[in-house]
Amino acid sequence: MTSPIDTLKTISTATLTTVLLKKGLRNVWIRGTRPLKPGQPRIAGPAFTLRFVPAREDLATPASWASPISTRAAIEAMPEGAVCVIDAMGVTDAGVFGDILCARMVKRGVAAMITDGVVRDVAGVLSTGLPVWCNGTAAPPSVAGLTFVGWQETVACGGVAVIPGDMIVVDQDGAVLIPQAMLDAVLAEAVEQERMEAWIMQEVENGAQLPGLYPMNAETKARYEASKG
Repeated sequence: MTSPIDTLKTISTATLTTVLLKKGLRNVWIRGTRPLKPGQPRIAGPAFTLRFVPAREDLATPASWASPISTRAAIEAMPEGAVCVIDAMGVTDAGVFGDILCARMVKRGVAAMITDGVVRDVAGVLSTGLPVWCNGTAAPPSVAGLTFVGWQETVACGGVAVIPGDMIVVDQDGAVLIPQAMLDAVLAEAVEQERMEAWIMQEVENGAQLPGLYPMNAETKARYEASKG
């Protein structure tokens, strides 16, 4: 039996946002999350959240990296298959993670990292092979503009409320959140939406006109249902 995560890897974020819109959820696309490297695969997994707040000089210091509440400690708590979602408040002049932290995430089996902030040591980050979606790159470390305050709590990433365990799907269009309680319903509808749109695309390739096809009228719906055998 195909797992929900394997199924989600076959469904585009464009389809998922449409399905969620039909269910009344408009604010699910995480802004500022662009693929760091072209061609990264579509990835799905439960959110593991990290949260930064504005830098405060007595807290945001290199010494803080050795604190029990640190990005280093958070990485050691990340389970295999998780998608790390980092709330960096959209700050773009301080890199949340660099190559060493990303390399450790790879060793722990983390599926991907998503942030509305930026990364540093970009060549090194790319060399780790960790799929990253972010808002660019910057040389300064996180403490130059951010204070790390915790993990596995509700965060605001790219203007979207992310709760630990929410399902994240990310591809070339960016990152989409599926509330954990809605996963089964979204999956069922999204699979059918993908099947239907593939059929519509074939009709377009065959020269069909759009009115009555997209969206379907009653006659087209009947032809589509018949095509499923």
